[in-house]
Amino acid sequence: MAFAKRMFGPLWARKTQLALAVRIAVAAVAAYAIAVALHLMLPLWAVLTSLIVTQMSVGRSLKATRDYMLGTIGGAIYGGAIAVLIPHSGEGSLLALLVLAVTPLAFIAALNPSLNSATVTAVIVLLLPTMHQSNPLDSAIDRVVEVTVGALTGLAVSFLVLPSRAVSQIRVNAARLLELLAAAFAELLAGLTRGLDNDALHRIQDGIGTAVTNLHATGLEAERERAVHLSSGPDTGPLLRTIQRLRHDVVMIGRACVVPLPADVQARLARPLSDVSGAIVSYMTSVAASLRAGSGAVDIAPVDAALEAYSAEVAAVRKEGLIRGLPVDAAERFFALGFSLAQMRQNLNDLDRCHGDWCGAADTSEGRKK
Repeated sequence: MAFAKRMFGPLWARKTQLALAVRIAVAAVAAYAIAVALHLMLPLWAVLTSLIVTQMSVGRSLKATRDYMLGTIGGAIYGGAIAVLIPHSGEGSLLALLVLAVTPLAFIAALNPSLNSATVTAVIVLLLPTMHQSNPLDSAIDRVVEVTVGALTGLAVSFLVLPSRAVSQIRVNAARLLELLAAAFAELLAGLTRGLDNDALHRIQDGIGTAVTNLHATGLEAERERAVHLSSGPDTGPLLRTIQRLRHDVVMIGRACVVPLPADVQARLARPLSDVSGAIVSYMTSVAASLRAGSGAVDIAPVDAALEAYSAEVAAVRKEGLIRGLPVDAAERFFALGFSLAQMRQNLNDLDRCHGDWCGAADTSEGRKK
C-alpha cells in the first residue's frame, strides 16, 4: 500500500490534468472514427478541432466550441464567397486573392482573438481546391462539416468522459490563491522589523497576479456553466471580489512595510503584530484547506481578537505621543498600515461569509455524478 501511494500519489495529485489528458485522447480517437465513418475528405480537421475544444472544464469547452465554430463558419463563408465571386487563374491572381482573404480577417482576429480560426479557414477554403481539383464551394462545405464533427465530438466528450466543472476548480484555485496571500502577508509584516527592498517585494508577490487571473478566468467559466444549468454552485462573484480585495490589502501592506518601524514603536507593536500575523495566516490557510475539501468550519474569532488587541495597542502608542516625533513618511506608513489592516479585517469577515456559502453548498451536479 505504501509503495502504491509513493508511485501513484503524485499522479493522483494531478487528477484534474490527468482527466483532461484522458478526455483529449478519447476526443481525438472518437473524432477520427466518426470522420472516417462519414467519409469526410480530411478527417485531420475533425481531429484537430476536437483537440482544440476539449478544455479543462465544461464551461471552457463551451466557449472554445462557440468561438471556433463562429470563426470557422465566418471564414468559410468569406473565403468561399471571394473565391467564387472573383475570377482568378494563375499564381499571381491567387496571391492577390490570398491577400484579400487574409487581411480583413486577420484584422478582425486582432480585434477579437476568439475569432482567429476565421483566417485559417478562409486560407484553407481558398487554397485547398487548387491542390485537390475541387471547387471553393465544396471546400467551404467540407471544412464546416469537418469542424462541426470535431467540435461536437469534443464537446460531447467534455460532458461525458470524466467531466470537470469550473465550480469545483474555483475552490481549488481560490484555495491556492489564499495560501499565496497568507504567505505574502506573513513575510510583509515581518518586514516591519527589518525593512524590504523592491526585489524582496516582487519576490513575495511573485505568482499572485497569475493566480488572480486564473481564478477570474475560471469564474467566467463557472458562470457560463450556471447560465446553461450545467452546475448549481454558489454565485462566484462575491468570493472572487473578496479575494481580489484581499490581494489589494496585501499590496497596500507591502507598501507600508518597505521601511521598518522605529525601534521604540517596534518594541510596543512587535507582539500584537506577531499575533495578527499568526491569526490571519492560520485563518486564510484553514479556509483554503476547507475550500479544497468542500466542507469544514473555520473560526474567525482569533482574527478579530488579534486585530482588536493591535488596535488597542496602537491607541496606547498614539496616546503616549510616540508617533509625534516620527518623520512624515514614517508616520504615513504607520497610519497606512493601520488602515490596511482595518480594511483587511472587513474583507476577511466577507471571506468568512463566502466560505460558509461555498463549503455549505457544494456543487450538486458534481454530487449526483459521484
